[in-house]
Amino acid sequence: MQIASHQFFFEKEALNYPAGKKAYDLIKKEGRRIEFLPSHNRVTGIPGSVPQEAFFHGKNTIVIGIRRTLDFAGCKPSAHFQLPLVTGCPGMCEYCYLNTQLGKKPYMRLYVNVDEILARAAAYVEARRPEITIFEASATSDPVPGERYTGALARTVEFFADQEHGRLRFVTKFPAIDSLLELDHRRHTRIRFSLNTAKVVDKYEHRTPPLNTRLQALARILKHGFPGGVIIAPVIMNEGWEEEYNELLELIKNYLTGYPDITFEIISHRFTARARSNIMAVFPDTTLPMDESVNRRFKYGQFGYGKYVYTEDKLKSMKRFFEDKISSLMPDAKIEYII
Repeated sequence: MQIASHQFFFEKEALNYPAGKKAYDLIKKEGRRIEFLPSHNRVTGIPGSVPQEAFFHGKNTIVIGIRRTLDFAGCKPSAHFQLPLVTGCPGMCEYCYLNTQLGKKPYMRLYVNVDEILARAAAYVEARRPEITIFEASATSDPVPGERYTGALARTVEFFADQEHGRLRFVTKFPAIDSLLELDHRRHTRIRFSLNTAKVVDKYEHRTPPLNTRLQALARILKHGFPGGVIIAPVIMNEGWEEEYNELLELIKNYLTGYPDITFEIISHRFTARARSNIMAVFPDTTLPMDESVNRRFKYGQFGYGKYVYTEDKLKSMKRFFEDKISSLMPDAKIEYII
C-alpha cells in the first residue's frame, strides 16, 4: 500500500500561540504542505475508504490545534489526572487501545495552548494541597514524537519543576528526548519507556524504535537526573513467555544498573470485543491472542465497558513471576502495580 508522507492540518487560531507559530514555521521550513481546517474538530481531507487505508493515512496525519476542554479526566492507576498535551501516536502497535478510542483515521493532534492547560493543572494542584498531585501526559498519546514541533513537553517539565505539590509523568517508545536532557526538572518529572520482548516488538509494534534504542534513551534520561521507569505492556502470555520476559528483564538490568530510582508498571494483555473487531479490520493476519475462550475471563473496566482479561490463575502466575524476577535482578526498583 502506498502511503503519502505526513500531512499537516492547522486550526487557524493555533497561530495565535507561540507553540503554534513554532510548529508552523518548522513545517514550512521543511517544505511540507499545510492545510487549514474549516472548523475545530472537523478534520476532512484524510484519504482512505477502507479500514486499512483509513488507518494508515490517519497515522500519517498531524493536526495542530487548541485544546478547548480543560477539565482533566482521571488516570488510574498511574496518576490522579490526565494532562492533555497530545492525543494519538504515530506508532502502529496492533494491540493499542487507541485503535478503538481514536476512530478509523487515528491522526495525531498536538495542542498549542500549553499555558492554558498548565494553568488548569495548577488549579488542580492547588485544590488538593498539601497532597502531591500527579499528572500523566501520555494517557491517550505518546507525546514525544510531536515534541519537535511544539516544545510542549519541555515547557511542561519546566512548569512542574516549580510545582512544590505537582508531579509529571509520561511514557514513550520513542528516543527523541535530547531536548529535555538539560532542563532544570528538579526531579519532578518521571520519564518511563514502554518496553516488551524482542518477539512482541518485532511482531506487533510496527513503526516503533527497536528495544535497545529505547533502553539507550532511558539510560540517557537517568544519567541526566530524571526519575525513570519501565512499563512492560502488554504482557502476552503465550507459550514460553517466562523465558522471553526473563531475557527482557536481564537486558533492562544491564542498561539500568547503577540507577536506583526506577519504577516498574506491568500490564497484562486485554482486549474488548470492539477492539478485536477494529484490529482484525486493520491487521487481518494478526496473531494476537484474542480468543475469549482460551485463558480469558470477562471483566468490567473503570470506564464501564467490558474487556477480556487473563484468568485469575494466569494473572497470579504473572504477578509472582515479575515480583520474583524484578526483586532478584533490581532490588532497588519499585513495582508500582501489576495488573
